[in-house]
Amino acid sequence: MILNKWWHYLVMSLIVGSLSVLALIGVAAALIYPTLPSLEALTDYQPKLPLRVYSEDGFLIDEFGEERRAYIKIEQVPQSMKDAVLAIEDRRFYQHSGVDFKGILRAIKNNITGISHEGASTITMQVAKNFFTKPNGRRTIVTKINEAMLALKIEHALNKDQILELYINQIYLGQRAYGFAAAAQVYYGKPLEKLNLAETALLAGLPKAPSGYNPFVNPKRAIARQQEVLRDMHRFGFIKEPVYEAALKQPLRFKASKQARDLAADYVAEIVRESLYAQYQDEIYSSGLRVYTTIRKANQEAANAAIREGVLDYDSRHGFRGPEKTLDLARILADNPSDGLNEALDDFDESNGFIPAIVTSLSPKSVHVHTKYGDDVEITGKGLALVARTLNEKKPEKRLLKTGSIIRVTKSASQKDNNGWRIVQIPQVESALIALDPETGAIRALVGGFDFNRNKFNHVTQAWRQPGSSFKPFIYSAALEKGFTPASIIEDSPLNFSAQDTGEKAWSPRNFDNTFEGPIRLRQALVKSKNLVSIRLIQSIGPRYAQDYITRFGFAAKEHPAYLTMALGAGSVTPWQMATAYAVFANGGYRVKPNLITKIVDQNGKVLVETKFTKAGQGAPRVIDARNAFIMNSMMKDVIRRGTATRALQLGRNDLAGKTGTTNDHFDAWFAGYNPNQVAIAWVGYDKPRALGGSETGGAAALPIWIKYMATALRGVPEVEPVVPDGIMALRIDPATGIRADNDENGIYEYFYHENPPPEIEEQLPSLFDDLEGTEDLQLNQAQKLLQPEIILPAKPPAAKPAESTPKTTETPSKNPLNGH
Repeated sequence: MILNKWWHYLVMSLIVGSLSVLALIGVAAALIYPTLPSLEALTDYQPKLPLRVYSEDGFLIDEFGEERRAYIKIEQVPQSMKDAVLAIEDRRFYQHSGVDFKGILRAIKNNITGISHEGASTITMQVAKNFFTKPNGRRTIVTKINEAMLALKIEHALNKDQILELYINQIYLGQRAYGFAAAAQVYYGKPLEKLNLAETALLAGLPKAPSGYNPFVNPKRAIARQQEVLRDMHRFGFIKEPVYEAALKQPLRFKASKQARDLAADYVAEIVRESLYAQYQDEIYSSGLRVYTTIRKANQEAANAAIREGVLDYDSRHGFRGPEKTLDLARILADNPSDGLNEALDDFDESNGFIPAIVTSLSPKSVHVHTKYGDDVEITGKGLALVARTLNEKKPEKRLLKTGSIIRVTKSASQKDNNGWRIVQIPQVESALIALDPETGAIRALVGGFDFNRNKFNHVTQAWRQPGSSFKPFIYSAALEKGFTPASIIEDSPLNFSAQDTGEKAWSPRNFDNTFEGPIRLRQALVKSKNLVSIRLIQSIGPRYAQDYITRFGFAAKEHPAYLTMALGAGSVTPWQMATAYAVFANGGYRVKPNLITKIVDQNGKVLVETKFTKAGQGAPRVIDARNAFIMNSMMKDVIRRGTATRALQLGRNDLAGKTGTTNDHFDAWFAGYNPNQVAIAWVGYDKPRALGGSETGGAAALPIWIKYMATALRGVPEVEPVVPDGIMALRIDPATGIRADNDENGIYEYFYHENPPPEIEEQLPSLFDDLEGTEDLQLNQAQKLLQPEIILPAKPPAAKPAESTPKTTETPSKNPLNGH
C-alpha cells in the first residue's frame, strides 16, 4: 500500500513538474516571442562579400575582406553536399518545424544511456544562432530558448530551401571561410560543384569544430570526422553501400597553398586594392565587388617563374652566404624525439616556394634535411650546386653548413634528380618585370619583387632607378629628328668634362669594355652600346632638346636633368615608365596608357566600370614619326641579332628588338625588349643600391629573365613583319664612311628618311633597281641578296612620300655637324 502511494506521488510530481516547466516555457515564450528581432537580416540577406580581384581570363588573384565568402543559390548546391550536411547535422530537417522535439528526446536518451553524445540543435536553430547571437557571448538557458523561438519564427517566414540556403552560405568553416562554396576554394582550390563525395563529406563535418577539424592543421582528426559523416550518410539512407565504400577509399588532395587563390599576383592585387580604397575606403572590404584585371594567367605565371629562376641563378653565381640559423640538433631530438624538428621550424615561414628545412646529416655529396612540412629529403647532384664549395671545404671550422643548420629548399619540376629538390637561399637582391600589349596598354604580367610577403615595395611602380644604357634609344630617336641617320659617322674616342659641363663633378666617361673604335656608324654604336657616341649625340642635339623630346615617351623632364649624363641614363625611371616608353617603338610611334583594370562588377553581376582601351592608331596620340619608330626598331633588332643581347636569339624569332642597360658601378641591370605584340621590361638590383658584381650586366642578369618570360608570352604567336612607312627609302652605303655607294658591291643597305639621304647624294635610287636584271620582283630579290645582316630590306621599294606629322619641339632641326651634312 505504501509502495503504491510512493509511485502515485512520484508520477504526480513528474506530471506537475513537467506541466510547471511547460508553463514556464509557455510564459517565457509568450514574453520572449514578441521581443524577438526582425527577420529582415534573413529575408533581405546581404552577406559581407569580400573584394575579389581576377585575371582577365577569370582566375582569382586575391580577395580582401575579413571574411572569405562566395554566395551560392540552393539550386546550384550539389545534392551530395546537401545530403552530407543533413546526415550529420539535422536528418529530420524537412520534417520538423524548426525545433526537433523528437530529436531532443532522442539526444537526452542517448546521452543518458551512453549510446552516443549528441546535441539537438537543428539547422534552423543554427541559422538563428549565426545571425542573431553574439559569436563569443555567454550561452545560457535563456539564450537557447531565444534561439528556439527564433527558429520557430524563421520557419514561419521562410521555406525549408531558403533556410538551408542561408545555412550553407553563412556557416563558418575555418580559414576565414564562410559558407561551403568559399570553403571548397579554400581547402581544395576548386568550385563546390567539382567536389567528389569524399571531399564534400569532409566539408560537411567542419561546422561542429572548424579549427579542430581543419585539414591543414589537424589532418587526422579531419579525416576521422569525414568518415563519421560518410557513416551517417550510409546509416540513414543517403547513400548505398558501394558508394559508401568507394568514398572511404577516395584520396583527399588539399591545396598546396593555404591561400584562397588561383593565381599568384600579389603586387597586382595590391595596386587594385589601393586604387579602390582611395575612392571607397573601408566599404570595399564587404562590397562584394569583383575587379577583372588585364592580367593573363599564362603570362603572369611565366613572369613569376622568370623572376624566381633569374634571382636563383644570380644567387648561385655569387655563392652560399650561410644558414639562417644553426640549432643544437642533438638537444632538439633528446628533448622531443617525436616532434622536435617540426617545432624547431615553427618560427620560419615559407617564402615564394622556398621552404624552411633543418639539416639532419651531410657529406660532401649529399645533404639530408627535414622540411617544415614534414618531408625527409636527401639532396644530391645538381641540387647541391649552391653549397658545393662549403661541402667540400677541407677545414671543418670554415664549413658554413652543419647539422642543425636552418636552410631553404625548393622543388622544381624542371629538375629531374632528387625529385626536383635543391638547396636555395632567400635572396637579398630584388627583381621586377612588367609586360604589356603595346597596341592597347593592357598589362599582361606584373611582378613587383621576389616575394610580396617579405617585401611589399613594388619595384615596378615605386622603384626610381637609373636606366643606364637602356635609355639610349630615346636619345638616338631624338637624334634622328635632328638630321642624324643610322649611317651617320660618330667618333668613338675619349672625352673629358668639367663639373660645369655635367652639373655635378668632373667626368671622364668610358665605354663598358674600356676600348674605343674611332669613327663608327650610329647603328653600330647602338648595337655595341658605345657610351662615347651617345654623349657626342646629346652634345650635338643639345641636352635641353633631348630633355624635351623624351617627354613624348611619358618621362618627366624633372627626373632627367639636361646634362650630358642623360645620354647614359643617369636620370630616374620606373619599370612602369620604361614599358610605356618602349611601347611607342613597338606600336609605330603612339603613346598608349598602361591599364590594369578591364571592368568592375558588383555582387549581382552588374558592370559598374568598364575600361575603353584606346588603341595605337585609333585614338592614342602619335608622339614620334612612324619613320623614326621604324628605324629605331630596325636598329634595336640588331642589338639582338649581333649586339649585347644575342642570347635572345635562342627564342628563334626575327621580330624581337630591345636594349640592355647597366648603370654606373653595376647598381642596376635592365633589359627592355619587345615585338609588335608584347613589351617586357626586366630589372635586377638591390633596394639599397650596391654593386651587383662586375660581370652582372643587363645582358647577364636581366636578359635571361626577359627571355624566360617571352618564351611563354610569345609561344604560338606568329612573327610580325614590319610595315615600312611612307617616306622611308633603303640605299646602299659604304659601311666604313656612311657615304652613299650605289655601285659598290661591298656596300650595305641602310634606311633613311626620304628628305635626309646619306652624303654625296646622286639621283640614283631608280637606277639601283634598273641596273639589276629581270622583273621588279626579281630585282628586289637580288637587292635583298646583296643586303648584309644589318637590316632587312622592305618587301617593296618604299614610296618617297612625306611622313605623318609629329609634335613639334621648341627647337628647329639642324644638320649633323659631326658628319658634315
